[in-house]
Amino acid sequence: MDTKPPLAGQVAVVTGAGRGIGAAIARQLAALGATTVLCGRTKSTLDETARTIGELGGKTEVIPCDVTVLHQLEYAATRVDSTFGRVDILVNNAGIGGFNELLHALPPEEWDRVLNTNLRGVYYAIRAFAPLMIRAYSGHIINISSLAGKNALPKGAAYAASKWGLNGLTYSVAEELRPHNVRVSVICPGSVDTELGPHTGKDPNKMLKPDDVAHAVAMLVTQAPQSFMSEILLRPTQKP
Repeated sequence: MDTKPPLAGQVAVVTGAGRGIGAAIARQLAALGATTVLCGRTKSTLDETARTIGELGGKTEVIPCDVTVLHQLEYAATRVDSTFGRVDILVNNAGIGGFNELLHALPPEEWDRVLNTNLRGVYYAIRAFAPLMIRAYSGHIINISSLAGKNALPKGAAYAASKWGLNGLTYSVAEELRPHNVRVSVICPGSVDTELGPHTGKDPNKMLKPDDVAHAVAMLVTQAPQSFMSEILLRPTQKP
């Protein structure tokens, strides 16, 4: 009986893998058998994620990088290619919030900070890693968006704009890469119990957990090859 994990032999890259949703996704992919490449700005938190995965018998590689800096992602892609010769999964999870300012009072540098990380960073990552998938005629890109990319978010217009933009980017890139047998999906979670969002007045026991998002990623990457779920809207069972 074959007991090989479903992602055995595959290589997965996860951005923002040092904490929260990214760390949960990295643990899940490693548990499914993938060698998981952990990317993020802070090496110490990436090392902590790697340690927890290693204790469970998983394989990881840590590559510190800032998704807003193209040459750092290009270096990461070159290193992944030279080390493993492939990349099967890219999860664009790195993101930042911004929920306390009316748009007309938002400093331009804060707008740039949010959009550069949440939207431009995904473009940079796809630019760096998609050619490896095209070369292999195989791959799956998963972008972690938000229900704020579907609904109005007062005092979070920049964040919402970044996520609406990310959704549009995902749908378009999915069509571009389908001829190359590369699947592109987006996950839009509601309120997740992490450090990112404004959770004032919400019951954390009713909120989504990072592992819920990781479970959705697992569903996508283990789907039969003749189809793909282009979008997942993820909500808590009870409103928090």
